[in-house]
Amino acid sequence: MNFSIIIPAKNEAANIRRCLESISSVAWPPNDFEVLVIDNGSSDHTVEIAKSLGATVFIRPNDTIAGLRNFGAAQSQGKVLVFLDADCTVFPSWLQEAARYLHRQDVVCLGSPPIIPSHSTWVQRAWFLVRQKKGTEETSWLESMNMFVQRESFLHLGGFNTDLVTCEDYDLSLRLKTLGKVISDDRIVAVHHGEAASVSHFFRKEFWRAQSNFKSLRSHAFQWKELPSVIVPLGYCLFAIVLIFYLLIFIQFGMDLHPGAFAGLLVAWQLPIGMLAFWKARSSRGSLVTSHLYLLLNVYFFARGLAVLQRKR
Repeated sequence: MNFSIIIPAKNEAANIRRCLESISSVAWPPNDFEVLVIDNGSSDHTVEIAKSLGATVFIRPNDTIAGLRNFGAAQSQGKVLVFLDADCTVFPSWLQEAARYLHRQDVVCLGSPPIIPSHSTWVQRAWFLVRQKKGTEETSWLESMNMFVQRESFLHLGGFNTDLVTCEDYDLSLRLKTLGKVISDDRIVAVHHGEAASVSHFFRKEFWRAQSNFKSLRSHAFQWKELPSVIVPLGYCLFAIVLIFYLLIFIQFGMDLHPGAFAGLLVAWQLPIGMLAFWKARSSRGSLVTSHLYLLLNVYFFARGLAVLQRKR
């Protein structure tokens, strides 16, 4: 058997049917893949739905998502471990496209960032411009929502780090890169139906994801390119604090504001974010999309920086 599809789930009754039905429609021999749903103690009908659609279901309550995936890998038989989220669906060609790499010993991990559904909100459409990877290329990491990993490599590394609440896919990707190539191929299509749909939801998700940044840094070999993910959000928040104090001093004590100095600080704070938004949105050729992405980047850096400051506190 080539593929073992491992799906962690908890209270996913609204999504699991759509997910499993899309898998049953893939253009691939049904005896050459298996589907394992690892349930984290659902109180709804997730387990019943998954069983009715032919999935092998294991119930493992009170575990991390990394632990659920590792448990599923231990129960599976496939040469390739396929990690998919319960709120995702896949294209019929999903396994066909992934099968291109079955005999590539130099490729230890492959997949692509899941795309967004056609009825997405402006938040989802704008942020996808940051997440998307076009074509086929070697990449630094892949999301575990649509990740294919050689079984031997996964077991050799001990699987996902169960100490991490999130960012476990980023951590695993970096460790996998020590063994071979990590490839993003946008022909391997999954659709994520659970992307943050509003600004408040987006903020909460990024604040939550930042919680595991420090643990992730300690669990694999040091990478210089990881530092910006901690330092830039922290610098963003510190800049904001300086500007707020500057205004408070002016209001409280009536001191001269020095508009030029204040404007200079404001530009130094926001210009790099504006340039990044413009660069990421250049393919969309729309000022509205650029402004949407500019807003989300500010929310992203604020959420991530606040998480760092809270951890330091």
